[in-house]
This record gives sequence, C-alpha cells and structure tokens, in this order.
Amino acid sequence: MSDNALSLKQNMLWNSIGSIVYLACQWLLTVIVVRLSANYTAAGLLSLAMSIGNIFTPFAVYKMRTIQVSDVDHKYSAGLYMGFRFVTVFLAFAGCMIYAACTCQPGALPSISIYIAYKAVDIIIDVMHGVDQQHMRMDYIGKSQILRGLLTLFSFTVCMAFTSNLELSLFSTIVVTLPVAVFFDRSKAGQFEALSPQFNAQVFAHLLIKCLPAVIAAIMCSAVLTIPRQYLSVTFGDEFLGIYASVASPVVIVQMGATYLYTPLLGEFSRFYSDKSYKGFVSLLIKVSSGIVLIALICELLFTFFGEWGLALLYGDGIRPYVYLLQPMIACTVITAFLWFLSDLLIVERDFKGNFIGNALSFVCTIPATYLLVNQFDMNGVSFAGIAAYGVGSVYLLVKLLKNAKTQM
Repeated sequence: MSDNALSLKQNMLWNSIGSIVYLACQWLLTVIVVRLSANYTAAGLLSLAMSIGNIFTPFAVYKMRTIQVSDVDHKYSAGLYMGFRFVTVFLAFAGCMIYAACTCQPGALPSISIYIAYKAVDIIIDVMHGVDQQHMRMDYIGKSQILRGLLTLFSFTVCMAFTSNLELSLFSTIVVTLPVAVFFDRSKAGQFEALSPQFNAQVFAHLLIKCLPAVIAAIMCSAVLTIPRQYLSVTFGDEFLGIYASVASPVVIVQMGATYLYTPLLGEFSRFYSDKSYKGFVSLLIKVSSGIVLIALICELLFTFFGEWGLALLYGDGIRPYVYLLQPMIACTVITAFLWFLSDLLIVERDFKGNFIGNALSFVCTIPATYLLVNQFDMNGVSFAGIAAYGVGSVYLLVKLLKNAKTQM
C-alpha cells in the first residue's frame, strides 16, 4: 500500500464514478451507431462484434484481476501479471477470430477483429488498474475510465458522422485509448511497481491450469440467464425476447452498483483472510451484503415510482404494458450480484474447486428451471429461472465461504 493511499470510501467513490461514466459511454456507442447510419447494418455488425467480445473477455482476463488484487503477499510481480495477460489476450484473440471465421460472414470479420483489439487494450490496462487498487489509489482508475469513456465516445461519434464507416470508427477508439494507457495508466501504476512484461513458462502453465475452473465457472455463470433467454425466444418468439431485453437493460444498474461496492474491498477481504481474522472477515461480509441490499432497495423504490416513465422515455409508450417485468428482474439481479460477490471471495480464498461447484450448480439448475418456469410465466419465467438457479449456487458458495474462513482462522 502506498504512503499516499486513499481511504476505502474515496476508492469506492472514484471506482463507482469512473465505471458508471465508462459504461454509459459504451452504451451510447450502440445508440450513436443507429443514429448516424443510413440503415441498421452497422448496428448489427457492432452488436455481433460485442457478442464475440463477450466470449473473448473472460478468457483474456482469466480471472486474474481478482487474483492480483488479493495477492497481498505479492507472490507474483506486476510484470508477471502483465506478461501472463499478454499471453491470455493473444490466445483468446486467436481463438475468437477462429470462432468468428467459422460462424460469421467474411464481411463481419474486420469489425470483429478491430473491436476485439480495442477490448484487448482495455484488458491490458486492467493489469495496471490492479496495481493501483493494491496501493489504494483507485482515483487513477476512475480518472482513466472517465478519460477513455469520453474519448472513445467522441472519436467514434466524429468518425461515424463524417465517414459512416464502422471499421474506421472502431479503429479510432483504439487510437484515443492507447495514449491514455501509455501516458496516464502506465505512468501512474509505474510509480508503484515495474510494469515491463515478464515471461515465465512454469508460472504461466501453473496459472493457466489452476485458474481454468474459475474461468469455466464464469462462463457457466453467464449461461444461467442466456439459456432461459434463448428458450424464451425459441418458444414465444424474438419479439418476447426483445421486450424482455429492453426492460432488463436499465435494471443492470443494480448488478453493476453491487460490483462497484465490493470490488475495491477484495484486498481488505484478502488481508483479513491472510491475518486469520474471522471476525473482521465476517463483519466486512455482512457490511457488503447489507450494502448490496440497500442498493437494491433504493433501485426498487426508483423503479417503482419512475420505472414506467423511464422505460416509456427510452422506448416509447408501447413498453408500458410490460412494466410488471421489473420487480422479478430486480430480484434476479440482486441474487446474481450476490453470486458474483461470493464467487470472487472464494477466489480470494483460493478455493477454485468451491467456486466451480457453486457456479456449476447454478448452471445445472437453470435447465429444469427454464423449462418449468418459462413455459409457465413466459417473460417473467426468465427472471424466476435466474432467481432459482443463482439462489441455489449462492447458498452453496456462502456455506463453503464461511467454512473455509473458519477453518483458516
């Protein structure tokens, strides 16, 4: 931890503000591409590129951010984390491009490759942010996210306005992101640790094997809601899925708010666990859980009073009959947030097996839950299936987490 470290509250505030601005700018890209295109072709290509990017990200990140920020004993240097990230980014990029070449039209490959390259730069920056977080300077992270978010939105908008070319517009986001990475992020994180990539085949092989269950667990976690959504589309039609996805879009703020709450605290959890402070560990667990519930209650009130108005503003009056979908969605996102939180804490405890089993239970449970609940409740059935599946996984993860902590103490 640095001598000029910020308080936990300051770190959480900067992390939240930066993340919200960055995510808002990323979302606005999908709006801009529609507004500045003659048709929906560019929007479709961007959506496809983002979908492939969602496959790329978990393999490129490889759950290393959680490992890095909870590495309180500095078992591995920042240079090793950087070197490992270069390896996983390269392998994930190659794998995703092979997948894209086999499943997408050839004309879509340039947009996909440029978008994934842009995501790769972001994922490299993530290692530097891990160093910032270890030294309790998440203001650097927040400022970087604000800079990158605004610059990418500006460059993308200008390029689309003047060229109407998606590939050039996506390439412009790389052009404006790289200087922030080199002159801001590298400069700030470099004052704490050397960031030059180091390569150690033995260490990398160990990490690839050890963390693979957590990566697969993250993919299974994502599939828990993908399966009922796809089943809804097949059973009731794309229109039902479109309505559900539209209503669900603003509800994600609950999930993201919970993530911004606990992410800055992973290092604290690791310190309590390393110091064998069961009381401190459980006390912080209760505080974070209470914070997630509080965020949920605030969002519940906001959506109750302003949900219909907000949805109509975004999508038009035709969405008003579907406001009833909001409440189950909020419950689903809260339970999803808890599962993410508990999964990361098991990684903090280095219990990759427990993390895998908990997410695997959710994945297995979502299959019968989807069939039973989507058939019975159509669109609401997707949320109910998520609540049931994530609920089962969360109970297992919580029991395993507390058992590990008590044994360690």
